[in-house]
Amino acid sequence: MSSYKELIAQREQLEAQLQEAFKEERVNVLDEIIRKMKLHRITLDEIRGPAQAAKANKAPPKYRDPATGAEWSGRGKPPNWIKDEPDRTKFLISH
Repeated sequence: MSSYKELIAQREQLEAQLQEAFKEERVNVLDEIIRKMKLHRITLDEIRGPAQAAKANKAPPKYRDPATGAEWSGRGKPPNWIKDEPDRTKFLISH
């Protein structure tokens, strides 16, 4: 049976071998990818895919609840504080 120190030394040797094997395998994989990209005329842009569209800007608030200060842009479902108001002009934010 091996001693603890011997086993630790073996583990360190194996870890070094694993790292070296991984580096070599990685180089081979990258070479193969590059070769196939050239062969099939694939560009990096095709691999990345279409650029992400910028998120739409949030609409500025158009209405403000004078009691709480809560704001609403006027888009989407109206909040409770304004949903039943027939005349919303009193909530308009003046700029």
